[in-house]
Amino acid sequence: MPRPDYSLSLLPDFPVAKKQPHALTTHAKTRSDDYYWMRDDERQNAEILAHLAQENAYCDEQLTPIKPLQSTLFEELKGRIVKDDNTVPVKDGQYWYHSEVRGDDEYARHYRSSSMVMADKELLLDVNELADDYEFYELGEVALSPNEQLMAYSEDTDGRRIYTIRFKDLNNNKMLDDVLENTEGQIVWANDNKTVFYVKKDLKTLLGYQVFRHELGSEQHQDVMVYEEHDSSFFMGLGKSRDESLIIIDLASTETNDTWVLDANNPKGEFKALMPREEGHEFDVDKLGDTFYIVTNWQAQNFRLMTATSDTIADKSQWQTHTPHRENVLLEGVELFNDFLVLSEREQGQARFVVVNKNGERMSLEFDDPCYYAAIAMNPEPSVTHARIYYSSLTTPGSLYNVDLTTGEKTLLKQQKVLGDFNPQLYQSERLMVSVRDGIKVPVSLVYRKDSFKQDGSNPLFQYGYGAYGYTIDPSFSSTSLSLLDRGFVYVIAHVRGSEMLGRSWYEHGKKEHKQNSFNDFIDITKALTEQGYADKSKVFASGGSAGGLLMGAVVNQAPELYCGIGCHVPFLDVLTTMLDESIPLTTNEYDEWGNPNDPHFYDIIEAYSPYDNISAQHYPNILVTTGLHDSQVQYWEPMKWVAKMRELKTDSNILVFKTDMDAGHGGASGRFKSLEEKALEMAFFIALS
Repeated sequence: MPRPDYSLSLLPDFPVAKKQPHALTTHAKTRSDDYYWMRDDERQNAEILAHLAQENAYCDEQLTPIKPLQSTLFEELKGRIVKDDNTVPVKDGQYWYHSEVRGDDEYARHYRSSSMVMADKELLLDVNELADDYEFYELGEVALSPNEQLMAYSEDTDGRRIYTIRFKDLNNNKMLDDVLENTEGQIVWANDNKTVFYVKKDLKTLLGYQVFRHELGSEQHQDVMVYEEHDSSFFMGLGKSRDESLIIIDLASTETNDTWVLDANNPKGEFKALMPREEGHEFDVDKLGDTFYIVTNWQAQNFRLMTATSDTIADKSQWQTHTPHRENVLLEGVELFNDFLVLSEREQGQARFVVVNKNGERMSLEFDDPCYYAAIAMNPEPSVTHARIYYSSLTTPGSLYNVDLTTGEKTLLKQQKVLGDFNPQLYQSERLMVSVRDGIKVPVSLVYRKDSFKQDGSNPLFQYGYGAYGYTIDPSFSSTSLSLLDRGFVYVIAHVRGSEMLGRSWYEHGKKEHKQNSFNDFIDITKALTEQGYADKSKVFASGGSAGGLLMGAVVNQAPELYCGIGCHVPFLDVLTTMLDESIPLTTNEYDEWGNPNDPHFYDIIEAYSPYDNISAQHYPNILVTTGLHDSQVQYWEPMKWVAKMRELKTDSNILVFKTDMDAGHGGASGRFKSLEEKALEMAFFIALS
């Protein structure tokens, strides 16, 4: 059967934005930004909203030929999802908790029961009902009081990640009058079952910077501020120690951590610093019984595990070494149990777990795939002798295992079911090490369908990357990617510098003055894969979002000839202007990642790669750009400006379309099915161009 005609050709009536020069002067250097006017913090400017509407209309018109393909793909993606599904119940306290989705519901229902079989299950929350009145809805945290009679939950209804906290009495299933506005979304109960702590947000910078104590039955304006962070480079979080004896304030900048604690049995007490704040000291601390466990970079670039007591925690020189630093092994975290520790480690880019018993004996948990993702799952009870571990690979659907911590024996509790004709034996994954221009070998994970892969330079290729904040994109299963694989695509994850795939130094060499390494790695991987026959040079596509959108923006400026099509989602593109403006949400937290351009050294570094500042009169690939009007992480005007400037300067007749979800934020559309429409759009765009 001949392939349907999805051919796309540039429509000439694209929106043309007005130019209104705006001078930006720093370090005696002046840039003229003709599209600075597109910024509207209130998101109410009629001219701006009208232009976004024009872009949306043009995008719809331009992509009309692929609407049937998008619809086909959407039905494929939706058709692989089990409509009636549930999580494996997990015991926490007296009850077993789980969630269920049914039919075409976008959201889950949350239940609890007195046994794992959930015979007497009690409905706690129906998120479908909560979301019914909103175009966007995200459930944040759900937190049960220590006596499990009261429930608090947080919700975001506009995508700005500003959460409202509400309370429910589970004895009578009625809502309480207490409502806490403008929060970070985290909720921590004191052990008295009537006091909660939460983080309040600065509504301009969107930083959580104050911790408040709330007593049930009181008004929010009566709440007491118990901590305020004055350094705007820190993110703030709340939690509870593993033994539930401490309420913990976690403060984290890119390169420094700080922790304050309060006795959970004395909610009206004062938070105290656990140890002195020290610039450059990164750590994560937990407590079980009389022992603190500290994953720390103190004299350990790849981190080590130390222990301390209440008397020695404030003095690093008195800490004891549990697991020493290793040059080739990154220690990512530790899960505490009464009789065991489970270390999360990474060596040569591959995650693994090491179980340590009370005698100090160590046992590694092994997996078979050439590349995979694995993580410690929910294990609320430290007294158990089995741990739940989540596992997935590019060819293995998500799987939940129960692991005997004594023997290492793994029992499969549940594996993601993929409807349709999915057969894992039809697909093959590989892990490659690609040499890039400075001689470094960069890990690459890829997967393809065996019967359509030839390695003769005839396959289309889709390459994904991120490469920032030390965040590692592990190779995991995606049922959506099957629609590309079944059409002959090779799917690639480029583990560029900026992640921690190969340890802490891998991250250090992909940020600040080394950021160009991320872009070079991505480009050189593309070149290597085409040279090795993994792809048709004329059918290479790439995609990234947020900081991965920055990656896309830099790559298309520096090597546009390598790519046929690009997906650029909620992209960070106007790096220099944003990092010079401390009024923009989250800017000050980013200085240790990108560098502070108020310093001339970093100004020059950022200016050299900032995608918006480096658009030039050259040919660019076909590009699909998406964003959310209410994005709190990367403001909508960054891609809006970038598209306008690119329309002005690019010299090709390739397609450039820009779609703004007027209801969504940084995470895109909410709901399990609605979000698939965005994935189907990008896939249709790439398939049509291939």
